[in-house]
Amino acid sequence: MGHREDLLEGAKRCLLAKGFVRTTARDVVKESGTNLASIGYHYGSKDALLAEAYLALVGELADAFDGEGGGGITGAPGSFERFREVWANIISTMREPGSMWRLSMEIVAMGDQLPAVRDHLAQQQRDAERALVALFMGVPEEDIPDRTLDTLGRFYTTLMTGLIAQWNFDPERAPDADALTEGMREVVEAATRT
Repeated sequence: MGHREDLLEGAKRCLLAKGFVRTTARDVVKESGTNLASIGYHYGSKDALLAEAYLALVGELADAFDGEGGGGITGAPGSFERFREVWANIISTMREPGSMWRLSMEIVAMGDQLPAVRDHLAQQQRDAERALVALFMGVPEEDIPDRTLDTLGRFYTTLMTGLIAQWNFDPERAPDADALTEGMREVVEAATRT
């Protein structure tokens, strides 16, 4: 690996161990075996590097989200079964010790103190919405219109953010995939009765 890749890998390890606020440029340099100047050269700033490292960590979870290695997702696109399967896969990543999802809560809580990180990640939000809609609805990402991202994409990211918060603050009472699916079923049934 070159310095760029070494920095990214070192930053990922630092984020998981220390989080955004407590990770210093010197921590990343020590963990990656590089030098301080290489951060600026390759990423522009420590915050930009940490944001990229966070996105890489999220990207590494993509296989877990769609169940690769565990049989994949079998529910029909848009079905309650698919909804349950996808949430079960996502929740399984939250149960793991050292889950990187606490970093998401750090961004929410400390966003005003991490403006470069927050801004960088906000630019990536549309891609996250697109990936979630594709996963739940079983359609190619390129076929999803902006109107759908403005509604369904934001709906799924709102559920995701709330779920991350619950799993971080009270994992014993956080909903599992069955509870989420039953809640969704009740909402749909109530809406169709009127």
